[in-house]
Amino acid sequence: MATKDLSAYDINSVPSAENMRFGVVVAEWNWEITSALANGAVDTLKKHGATDENISVKYVPGTFELPLGGQYFAELDNVDAVILLGCVIQGDTRHFDYICEGVTQGTKDLNLKYNKPFIFGVLTTNNEQQALDRAGGKLGNKGDEAAVTAIKMVALQQSFK
Repeated sequence: MATKDLSAYDINSVPSAENMRFGVVVAEWNWEITSALANGAVDTLKKHGATDENISVKYVPGTFELPLGGQYFAELDNVDAVILLGCVIQGDTRHFDYICEGVTQGTKDLNLKYNKPFIFGVLTTNNEQQALDRAGGKLGNKGDEAAVTAIKMVALQQSFK
């Protein structure tokens, strides 16, 4: 269980996102949770200087489709990083395991194939309350954390140029 506020970070440790372009892919499944993650991510990107014109948000049916949505950004849009936002809640079957494994592997593969940051902003929780706690509830918002990670990873990549 997370023991820290996902939205808590040193604001001064985050570079400016003023000249960075971001793709955000949001799963429609568990919409109450994923829309909150998306709002957190977009708000955090803007707080650090990203403009509306440099943030593109697209939607996929479920969490399993996030990597393909991310690949579309890599191939069809000029973005510096892609944030993948979804939520998988444990059920009574192994479906949870297959979805989590697939999206995790897919995200890793995208990072390496395209040599750009694809940020894993997927909640994998035991129940809905744990997800709500991490989507703007008492444990902050994983979308905020994903946005900060995206900004820092783009800055890191740019530092090598």
